[in-house]
Amino acid sequence: MLRVISLTLAVLMSSAAIAAAGPQTGDDLATCRDRQAEIQARAQACDNLLNADRVNGKDKGIALSVRGNTLINKRDLVHAIETLSMAVDLDPDNVVTLNLRGLAYQRSGKDDLAMADYNLALQKRPTYGVPYNNRGLIQLRRGALQSALDDFDLSISYAPKFLLGWTNRARVRTLMKDYDGAIADFAEAEKIDPTAPQLTGNRCITYGLMGRFDAAFADCNGLIEKEPKNVFGFNNRADVNMMKGNFDAALKDYMTALKINPNNVRAHSGRGQIYERRKDVAQARADYRAAAYSLTNFDDVEVARARAIAQERLAALTPQTPGGAPTGRRVALVIGNGAYKNVHALPNPPRDSKLIAGALRDVGFQTVISASDLTRDKFFEALQTFAAEAEKADWAVVYYAGHGFEIGGVNYLVPVDAKLAADRDAETQAVALEQVIAAVGAARKVRLVILDACRDNPFAPTMRRTLSLKLVDKGFSNIEPGAGFMVVYAAKHGETAMDGDGGADSPFSTALAREIRVPKVEIRKLFDIIRDDVWSATKHEQQPFTYGSPPGREDFYFVAGK
Repeated sequence: MLRVISLTLAVLMSSAAIAAAGPQTGDDLATCRDRQAEIQARAQACDNLLNADRVNGKDKGIALSVRGNTLINKRDLVHAIETLSMAVDLDPDNVVTLNLRGLAYQRSGKDDLAMADYNLALQKRPTYGVPYNNRGLIQLRRGALQSALDDFDLSISYAPKFLLGWTNRARVRTLMKDYDGAIADFAEAEKIDPTAPQLTGNRCITYGLMGRFDAAFADCNGLIEKEPKNVFGFNNRADVNMMKGNFDAALKDYMTALKINPNNVRAHSGRGQIYERRKDVAQARADYRAAAYSLTNFDDVEVARARAIAQERLAALTPQTPGGAPTGRRVALVIGNGAYKNVHALPNPPRDSKLIAGALRDVGFQTVISASDLTRDKFFEALQTFAAEAEKADWAVVYYAGHGFEIGGVNYLVPVDAKLAADRDAETQAVALEQVIAAVGAARKVRLVILDACRDNPFAPTMRRTLSLKLVDKGFSNIEPGAGFMVVYAAKHGETAMDGDGGADSPFSTALAREIRVPKVEIRKLFDIIRDDVWSATKHEQQPFTYGSPPGREDFYFVAGK
């Protein structure tokens, strides 16, 4: 599908005038006020002023707005909203700040609050083109195509040199089957920046829908030749091959996209559709499941569409046990990654995973798959194999010990062969937590993921920050698992889990292995007890945390007792 790109924040900050400056207080203030200044230099100057408490009034509002801009770029949306709200309090008429806060709300999945900010900014300055574009993106995600088109029309009329306004309107016109209008918009965008990847990538789809396959492939092929690892290009070329009925070529492109990025939602959803056409229902379900689950409230338009297809088809293809009859079968996948090749090894995870695997066998799990020191490809293979087992079970449990952390709002588990030279490498070299959620998702009742992985990020000191993302040095971020899922962190989000001293098992794995053997302790209470045990054993330095819950109408026990 077509890529619809939100406004880059550099453009946001340069598209409207900032409030008038007050008295000069030095070079930092001058740089902070200067919307033409280099982005990082401006951000540093504003931070210097805020940290030294050398600015107030509207100037402080400007500094906070710039800081909020930086936080959005890092996808630290909670703090971005807090910072921008303070800026709005200081200068309620600053439309750039209102637009930025709207963008932070939008990327947090809080569309109603985003719309309120965009509307207020436009009420104060009706000729400000940027909020029309961002409001149009919300309308597009909601499927309100005419409203989206109206907003992109206004964005273009007030900001005719804004490339994304043209490409986004072309996107809507394509969906409305106004293909000639879309091609005309792409032509205008090409005048602004003929090298923009979203231009050829999006136009490829439009040409495909027009049946002009030679032109479509010329655009997609050109993008791939320039950027051989551009997953967007491979997905779009695969989509065009699907339109043409060339399913072998489409499958090859989806396979390539997944080889580059095994976490990619669009490629899993597209490949699932091909397998379903070929009556390979088991593989189709596996791909749909890999695309279906999300731990955040926000997807870009093309990802949301692919995920919705996967969810619909997964529901249609999932066999229902007659009467919901339980089988009593419980299965687990236990992974301990310690022998890291490019950062320091972790001695505890293999020991911890062996301890937990033994405990699960002792309490009667029929299948316990135990694996250590998994590379990226072996990690994904293990998840796919386990997902097939979970389809036949009432309980599915994954326990993982090893390196794990958050980058840019996404939680990742780290294979032993990961290099992670740059922040952008995480999505292609690590395993997104959503893929682990997908592996337990087929179980009928208990879907439990246990992460003893909240350790320091050893890649952080040398990792290049190419995406301006929030790069955390400690632990995972908080999540929102869907109904019926339970995710347990060995340490609360943003904190780190401790290893055992002198070759001992970690405090968390020790408590877990002990408590799951105790009869007649319901699973929700069990993890409360484990939390308290770890909190006490670590002298209040580590506190496990649980997100979500198993189904509420039934009690679940590792050992039921008599």
